[in-house]
Amino acid sequence: MARKAEVYLYDRLTGILIEDETGYDFRYLDSYLQSENAVPISRLLPLQSESFHDRTLFPFFDGLIPEGWLLEIAEQNWKLNPNDRMGLLLACCRDCIGAASIREVI
Repeated sequence: MARKAEVYLYDRLTGILIEDETGYDFRYLDSYLQSENAVPISRLLPLQSESFHDRTLFPFFDGLIPEGWLLEIAEQNWKLNPNDRMGLLLACCRDCIGAASIREVI
């Protein structure tokens, strides 16, 4: 079963991240691409209408996941598997420090 997340930059919905059995897909929303002040969420994820695909979580999203003692607290409190990168992203990155945030699509 696929898991989906909305990706926000400065509280603007930019695109959708999907994890399924083949890996990860990220796609910018057409409405975001057509806005006059659209900026890429990452240098490695430039603005384009085609989706990005990778077998592993894109470095931009993986970099949002906390590390060290904060990650340990999240793993223990929410019983998260440290290898479940999408699960960690969905659980820990709704209110990230910085411009990006991730919200699970249920």
